[in-house]
Amino acid sequence: MRHLYILWTNADPITSENMVMMYATNSIKNDWWDKVTVIIWGAPQKLLIENEVIRTKCELARHVGVEFSACQACAINLGTLDKLNEMSIEVIKWGQKLTELIQNGEHLITV
Repeated sequence: MRHLYILWTNADPITSENMVMMYATNSIKNDWWDKVTVIIWGAPQKLLIENEVIRTKCELARHVGVEFSACQACAINLGTLDKLNEMSIEVIKWGQKLTELIQNGEHLITV
C-alpha cells in the first residue's frame, strides 16, 4: 500500500489551504497515494477549529478519504481536545508512533 503521512505543524492559513489540504485531497482523488493521513501537530489544531475555510477544506478532504489524526499532548496543552473530539478527529499519542514512522522509512512530508 502506498501510504503518505503529512505532518502538519504550520498554522499559516495559506500554506494549510494550498499545500496540506490541496495536496492531501488531490492525492486521493488522483490516485497518487492509496492512503493519506494528516497528523495535526501543535498550532494547526487551533487553526482547524477557528478557521471556517480550513475546517471546510478538511471536511472535503475527509469526504474523499483523507484521514486526520491529532497529537493528544498538543490537544491537551492547547485546550483543543473537546473540539477535535466533536469533529470526530482521532486524537492519539503521536510521539512514539511518529518516531517509528521515521525510523521505518515511511513516506512523510512535514509542513
